[in-house]
Amino acid sequence: MGFGEDLWCPQGHAALIKLQDSELRLMEVMKKWMTQRAKSDREFSVQLHQMSAIVEKLEGSQPGGGLDYISQFNKSWNVLVNQTESLSRLMRKHSEDLMVGPLSKLTLLIRDKQQLRKTYGEQWNLLSQELCRVTQTELDRVKSSYRQLVRDATQAKRKYQEASKDKERERAKERYIKATLKLHEHHNEYVLSVKAAQVHHQLHYGQSQPALLETLQTLQEEMVLILKEILQEYFDLSSFLHDEVVSVHTEMANALKAIQPQTEYENFIQQNRSRGEVPACVEFDSSLLEDAEGLKPEDLQLNELTVEGIQHRLTAVEEELLGLASTLGSQQATVNQLELDLQNEESLANTGQRVYQFSKRNALEDSRQQVVLSMVARARLEAQRRLLSDKLQSLGSKDAPPIILDDDQISVTSSNSEREKDHRHLNVDVIVSHLSSLFKPKYTSSVFYTSDQVPPALVPVPEEEKPLTQQSWYHGAIPRPEVQELLKNDGDFLVRESQGKQEYVLSVHWGGQCRHFLIQSTDGVYRLDGEGFTSVPLLIKHLLSSHQAVTKRTDILLKRPILKDKWVLEHDDVILGQSIGRGNFGEVFSGRLHSDNTPVAVKACRENLPAEHKNKFLMEARILKQYDHPNIVKLIGVCTQKQPIYIIMELVQGGDFLTFLRTEGHNLKTKMLIKMAENVASGMAYLESKKCIHRPGCA
Repeated sequence: MGFGEDLWCPQGHAALIKLQDSELRLMEVMKKWMTQRAKSDREFSVQLHQMSAIVEKLEGSQPGGGLDYISQFNKSWNVLVNQTESLSRLMRKHSEDLMVGPLSKLTLLIRDKQQLRKTYGEQWNLLSQELCRVTQTELDRVKSSYRQLVRDATQAKRKYQEASKDKERERAKERYIKATLKLHEHHNEYVLSVKAAQVHHQLHYGQSQPALLETLQTLQEEMVLILKEILQEYFDLSSFLHDEVVSVHTEMANALKAIQPQTEYENFIQQNRSRGEVPACVEFDSSLLEDAEGLKPEDLQLNELTVEGIQHRLTAVEEELLGLASTLGSQQATVNQLELDLQNEESLANTGQRVYQFSKRNALEDSRQQVVLSMVARARLEAQRRLLSDKLQSLGSKDAPPIILDDDQISVTSSNSEREKDHRHLNVDVIVSHLSSLFKPKYTSSVFYTSDQVPPALVPVPEEEKPLTQQSWYHGAIPRPEVQELLKNDGDFLVRESQGKQEYVLSVHWGGQCRHFLIQSTDGVYRLDGEGFTSVPLLIKHLLSSHQAVTKRTDILLKRPILKDKWVLEHDDVILGQSIGRGNFGEVFSGRLHSDNTPVAVKACRENLPAEHKNKFLMEARILKQYDHPNIVKLIGVCTQKQPIYIIMELVQGGDFLTFLRTEGHNLKTKMLIKMAENVASGMAYLESKKCIHRPGCA
């Protein structure tokens, strides 16, 4: 097996050329590689020396780098630093030897390789051209003349045979003889050319071409041997197995073996052991109560003023505990998973792989610390919850005790006759004033407002003609992951705004996955790939009513729109009317919903309120979301997209209950008053079933 025997065809020649080119590229790569190694070793030597210089500069002559004690780790560290400087000198010498030895030889061999490739290509082309000339070009020329002479001789023979007169016959015979002579001479020439071509062909494939290929193979193999020697020399120079290098690394290895992590910090701990006591726990500062009356240290003050705040604080603490329980469960699951992953990795990991597990081990310890912190926070909140809950439970079914002020003491001295005279009137006023806020917004002004104060009704607009932002299936700039959570079944759809672009996207669940279609807009016309419409709602209505596929290339159908949170409203969804009073957090307005003209009460939160007060304002909405009773004012929505924050509630158009009783109470019959009391009791019973304590109602 060899080049001459197996690579004689043109494809073999092309493969040899490609082989030489690839070997030249490889040798160039080797040259750059060795050059980089020599450069790296030289730079490495410099860096190693600088490492030692940095250590010397930073630590100075003070033993142990400024530490109060010299640990085994410090001793091992000093060995590594000193041996690194020795390694620096060795690396510099290796770099110089690489440049003088293997690199210079490889450069010379590359030049010879290039010359060999050029010579081989030229000789192959000469042999091929000569073979083509002898076996093809020359023969084709002779054959072409041969055919023409055969035709000429045949034509001269025919004319000779057809000549009738003696004179014409003689001339024809003469031409026939000349033509025959030329034919026979050319025939002989062709025979000789064929013989020469046969011999040349045999010798070309039998001697000249195999000799060229075998010569190439011999030189190629010689170059491979030279390359082997160059690489061997490179290996010998770059190997770290020399006695000098081995000695350096042996010293380092012994120093490393002397490091024992379990005992490393024993001396440090002994020298720096904590001597003091744990700081004293915080106590209630009783000096704060010197000028305060009726307050006890470490005891919650529960009265008619604080009961609602305590109830809200208990609700907030319980909500925080629920969230913390969920967080703690997630954190514990993370710890368990990390522990399992580390166990699996440690069973499969080889020596030296711990560094790749450290980030996960660090994450495990951090997760454990987070669990501890969450448990501490849970214990802290649980202690507050028990304190709040026990205080509220201590009331039982009783009302919160009233707060006694100086004015109350004075009022006690008033005459019995006055008390008896106003007893019934005061009781009704107080009870109704406390209950009224439960069934309407709490107003400071005694306003008896009617439907005339509500903004006039608007002409109803068909659903498909409403703006896109007012469509219940339009979710705005909702992120894709949230879309995937909302769309569960085939045909579920919504429209959203593309993130980062002012374009609309139709998202549909189909075939077990969410598909997203960009709604094209050109000159105010919206389409997918079919008919265009002047608005997106009209396009969606058409797709729903016609049961057409979303696009021509799919069979996706729109079946069920996924509506956005019913509680979320935009400020533009509400038409404000006139002010009808003032609540604890801001002004209260009448209004209408833009969508269906529903009369509403709009409670606005003042923008300059502290954040904690705004949270209390929104807590009212969160509590009302849970309630649905005919005698409890209904929550319609919350506007939080911008300031001021609105809570939209059912509008009680009859006016203030207290004012109504004061102005119309004398006209009401006992049966109607009993019915009103029954409604109040029904609402209060419903709140009690929901574990809600309403301070004005309880009072």
